[in-house]
Amino acid sequence: MKKLAIYLFLILFCRAGLDATANNAINRHQVVERNNPHISAVDTLAPLSVGNGTFAYTVDITGLQTFPVHYRLGVPLGTQSQWGWHSFPNTENYKLEETFEEYDLGRRRLESYPIVSSQDKRHRDAANFLRADAHRLHLGIVGYEITDDKQRTVGSDAVSGIDQVLDLWKGIISSRFQVFGKQVTTETICHPGKDMIAAKVSSALFKEGKLKIKLHFPYPTGRNTDDPCDWNAPGKHITQITEQGDGYAVLERILDDTKYYVRVNWTGKAKLNKKEDHYFVLVPESADLDFSVLFSSEKPDRSSETFGQTIAESSKHWENYWQNGGFIDLGESKDSRAKELERRIILSQYLMAIQCAGEVPPQETGLTYNSWYGKFHLEMHWWHGVHFALWNRTELLEKSLDWYSTVLEEAEKTAKRQGFEGVRWMKMTDLSGTESPSDVGPFLIWQQPHLIYMTELIYRQRQSPEIIEKYKDIVFKTADFMASFVTFDEENDRYMLKGLIAAQEVMKASETYNTPFELSYWHYGLSVAQQWRERAGLGRNEKWDDIINKLSVLAAKDGLYLAAESAPETYSDIRYTSDHMSVLGAFGILPENRLFEKPVMKNTLDWVMKNWNWDRTWGWDFPMTAMCAARLGEPEKAVDALLMDQRTNTYLPNGHNYQNSILRIYLPGNGGLLTTVAMMAAGWDGSQGDTPGFPKNGNWVVKYEGINRMP
Repeated sequence: MKKLAIYLFLILFCRAGLDATANNAINRHQVVERNNPHISAVDTLAPLSVGNGTFAYTVDITGLQTFPVHYRLGVPLGTQSQWGWHSFPNTENYKLEETFEEYDLGRRRLESYPIVSSQDKRHRDAANFLRADAHRLHLGIVGYEITDDKQRTVGSDAVSGIDQVLDLWKGIISSRFQVFGKQVTTETICHPGKDMIAAKVSSALFKEGKLKIKLHFPYPTGRNTDDPCDWNAPGKHITQITEQGDGYAVLERILDDTKYYVRVNWTGKAKLNKKEDHYFVLVPESADLDFSVLFSSEKPDRSSETFGQTIAESSKHWENYWQNGGFIDLGESKDSRAKELERRIILSQYLMAIQCAGEVPPQETGLTYNSWYGKFHLEMHWWHGVHFALWNRTELLEKSLDWYSTVLEEAEKTAKRQGFEGVRWMKMTDLSGTESPSDVGPFLIWQQPHLIYMTELIYRQRQSPEIIEKYKDIVFKTADFMASFVTFDEENDRYMLKGLIAAQEVMKASETYNTPFELSYWHYGLSVAQQWRERAGLGRNEKWDDIINKLSVLAAKDGLYLAAESAPETYSDIRYTSDHMSVLGAFGILPENRLFEKPVMKNTLDWVMKNWNWDRTWGWDFPMTAMCAARLGEPEKAVDALLMDQRTNTYLPNGHNYQNSILRIYLPGNGGLLTTVAMMAAGWDGSQGDTPGFPKNGNWVVKYEGINRMP
């Protein structure tokens, strides 16, 4: 009996220890607070942002957008919304059909794709115009105008005593600085339900006339990657005050066929004056001022909320965000990297909530500045959105999935034009769902199963007939395309994937076949689509089953999986060991299947970690490698990959994933980090034990709660 009692005690003790690691109550406020960004010097790569998922506003060290030109080549001071788009006049009447070129990709027919490169000038001009149209707008600069005794505007070098903190728990940026020996304080927030910022500012410089609030509005540039502000085209747009009264004014903005409004509200005595075209200054009569600026695609009403009301709404919103959903505390870990990993986790959760939680898929630079003309890339939607479901914020993923139904007709037209069934989801697009011309994008296919993966995550959390009913049509149409895209190889009695550009974008569509990640994703997507048919009360699709059972296995050579069956020279050609090592996604992003063997995948992981050209990678390559290592039972390598010291795995003081001098922020990296940490903590289907992706060497104490398993 005594031995039995000791045995039972040990079982209970071990169980208690497990629960302490996985589910012990975490002081969330304390964890969030210790990761608040603190800025004490001008750093053009460290501006802070407030936002609500559909709108974001980025500030410099003053708490407003005072020095936008200085930050232009760092992380720009953007004001962007998901509705704010603009198109240049199409004076040449360019049409997408003019960019089509036909290709024989081995499917016994010609298929048309919108491309850029062409010998025909009209074709090239049309492609370049349509690629840049539509483009996302910078809605306007809201900042301080700081002038000296002679009314000359001063730059950031005149600012000292910088002390700026982003209170993540409340969603408020508090900024203090000095200029001309006088202190200026700013509190900046974003309304959680409106495209509106509010600020409380204070300084004796207001009464001296050296400090004002400026509103400055640019014309768009239409360039690939920039702020995007053209300050040298005042005649191409209109900014006018259409309404003004005690404590408020409404401005109307007209840019070609685009129109939107800006409503400014303030308390106390102040006046909004026009300084020049598109430039207005709010001049207060006292040292203290509360004001708000609302951006709207529709003419706004006169209702307003005070700064106090807005900060109360913001605090309530952010406290609710942090108190609910998944959470991780690494504070008791001994590994020297744990503190940095926790910082990245907390800041990534904040950034994804303010930049990527809207009703449409986000661009890779979110709502901060334009990359690829502000358009979004559907192959990146997995990285932007999957983490929301794993961190038990499924509703934030679900918001952006409704957009797919609005562009269903476009996706059906593309599939039909190329001779496929179902829907072929576009790669680079805007609100319209029109495919952007490109020599790469239209040939990608790995975005096709994303919709199946993401809707499956939603079903796993809800498991309701309503979810099946809501998404089944687009799931089945996606699977129909996937089934019609494969080519049957009669000689070897197998199905192949050919005529594509892989996620590892170094191979030509005309030469490439059987890439490992795409094969595994086809197997997963069709398998899940079959489950959806059964849940919907339908029989299994025989063609889909035949493809699942006969899909080509991953090609290997010398005990390593190849970048493609068509690339046997993978490990002797630098092209194939650069860019994304998507071979690891075949068993990292995706669960185990019959197409590969774990020992060969492990050999491939080891080779990649030692030999890959890591200086030619992207931010989500490190999480993808870590996911593969975790699934292969290599948690030490998972942590090593996730925290590898490489330029494209850099996380700035504001939490953004830095890539290079062009992509100074890259949100797929942040999303990939959150997805990977979730699976390393809560596990994946079939994983054993607690925190299976973290080392059991005594250096990692991972407390987590509210995180869901990965498939």
